[in-house]
Amino acid sequence: MTKRVTQSSGNVFADIGTRNPEEALVKAKLARVIARTIEANDMTQQEAADLLGIDQPRVSNLVRGKLAGFSIDRLFRFLTVLGSDIEIVVTDSAGRNKPGHMKVAVA
Repeated sequence: MTKRVTQSSGNVFADIGTRNPEEALVKAKLARVIARTIEANDMTQQEAADLLGIDQPRVSNLVRGKLAGFSIDRLFRFLTVLGSDIEIVVTDSAGRNKPGHMKVAVA
């Protein structure tokens, strides 16, 4: 039996055919930082919920990667409430003649 291996594009969401895969990857990376920050601060989900202004089940969804209903803007707001600084850098994609890309770099 021959196994077929497919090279990843580097974005699992693109590989599985998710709509708006770059946005999905950005949201996943932001959620991972939020989850790690909550954990690093030894916060319960209820404490995080109180701080973020959402209910505990939504924090549970967030830390488990269930991100429906969470916009990138909202995740940015959560990060700043948790004490993170966010820096957005926009670069010109001149000469490419195709849409630009989104990415998250965590320091």
